[in-house]
Parts: sequence; structure tokens; C-alpha cells
Amino acid sequence: MKVLLLTGLGALFFSYYWDDNFDPAGLQGARVLLTGASAGIGEELAYLYARLGAHLVLTAHTEALLQKVVGNCRKLGAPKVFFIAADMASPEVPERVVRFALDKLGGLDYLVLNHLGATPAGTRSRSVQATRWLLQVNFLSYVQLTSLALPSLTDSKGSLVVVSSLLGHVPTSFSSPYSAAKFALDGFFGSLRRELDVQDVNVAITMCVLGLRDRASTAEGVRGVTRAKAAPGPKAALAVIRGGATRAPGVFYPWRFHLLCLLRGWLPHPRAWFIRQELNVTAAEAA
Repeated sequence: MKVLLLTGLGALFFSYYWDDNFDPAGLQGARVLLTGASAGIGEELAYLYARLGAHLVLTAHTEALLQKVVGNCRKLGAPKVFFIAADMASPEVPERVVRFALDKLGGLDYLVLNHLGATPAGTRSRSVQATRWLLQVNFLSYVQLTSLALPSLTDSKGSLVVVSSLLGHVPTSFSSPYSAAKFALDGFFGSLRRELDVQDVNVAITMCVLGLRDRASTAEGVRGVTRAKAAPGPKAALAVIRGGATRAPGVFYPWRFHLLCLLRGWLPHPRAWFIRQELNVTAAEAA
């Protein structure tokens, strides 16, 4: 009975996820500010937007990697591509990034927040200093970028696309500061969506719940601690772009994460068992 129930729910969410009006041509000429664009899913997002003819401002921490991505985007046909190297751990940086994007593109249709600050999984990652750094990179900079870009997005009736994590919905072991930042994202943007709605502001917010990021730094941080596999970059990126373009409230990739988020409240004990299967507890405690 449980298997049939889960299969039925899975089929329901699968059909819902693909029942959209995604039109790739609608992204041609769209003005996009994309953070965390130098590697992993962010890099794949840049390439997909470039193929679809969007005008891009890309930002990430490492300038050399950004230059490589910019060159590839131009080869893929992006009409305009600009970049600005930026460290989101510095509170003054988000304003500089948004001003640069508005100056180069003349406005914004999409703000895609994808940058990520991660610390190695384990019990020693819970220091106050590490937590402050994670909150600045993974939460406060998102708030700053959103606040600064919102007037332009309001003018264009644009979209906010927030790339988050399952750990922002379902807490797990040995990731306390990181999970706290992701939960904060969900609370902030969920509340902001309600505020915009009651004020009749036509700006969509799409929250994307993804699995382990498909990038070397993320994999290294959890090596030996989790058994979970990274989400394939191109497929996850397409899911994010599709969700943002159709103004969907949420994207779950892989789709089964939607079920796990629902199980959080319904069936806490099976959820705990499932999470435990993904962890190498001995390795995490030793970290």
C-alpha cells in the first residue's frame, strides 16, 4: 500500500512539473543577472541562457573562471555578456554588482541567485565565525541583491529565481549553519512573495530545491560524509530556467525532493530513516 501511495504521488508531481507553458523563445533578449556563474549549475545556467539569446551579467568569486565562461557564452550566441568578479562575503559587494548590471543592461528581467558558500561537513563547522560567514554569503547577500534589484524587476514585471537546497526544507545532520542559512532563504522569500502579492507587484519568485551541487568544491566538502549523488548540472539548470520562465513558485530537482519535503511533516520517522541512509555518520563525527 505504501509503495502504491508513493508511486501515485510521484506520478502526480511528475505530471504537474511538466505541465507548463515554457517557451524558450521568450528568453531571447531577456536581461539576466546570474550569480555563482563560474562553475557547476551556475555555469550550466549561463550556457543555457546564452543559447536562448539572453543578455547576461555574470558574477562569481574567481575572475579567471568567469572569463572562461564568458568566452563560451559568446561562442554559444549570447548577444551581450558582461562579468564582474565579486566576493559575496563582503557586505558592500552586492550593491556594486547590481549597479554594474543595471548600467550594462539598462534594467533586469531576471535575477538568478545561485552563489554558494560551503564549509566542510562535520561537527567542527559549527563555530560562530563559520556561521557568520555562511549567513553573509548564503543569506544576507541574497537579501541585499534582491532589495537592490527589486525596483528594476518591478518595472519589467520580472522574476526572482532563487537556487536553494533540500537542506532549506528538511534538516539533516552535520550541516547546522548551512541548513540555517537555507531555511532563512525559504522564510524570507516566502514572506516576500506574500508581500508582493498583497501590494499587487507583478514580480514572480521561483524557489528551486536542488540536490547536492554538481561542482568540485561542493563534492570535496562532503566527501566521505554523504552517499548522495550530485544533481547533473545541465538537467538541473534546465529545470531552473524552465521554472523561472514559467513563473513557477517552486522547482524540485530531482522531483522526488518534493515528496521528501511533504514527508517532513507527515511521516517524521521514515524521513529520519531516509536521511540516515544518505549519511556516513562515523565520517561526519570524525570531521
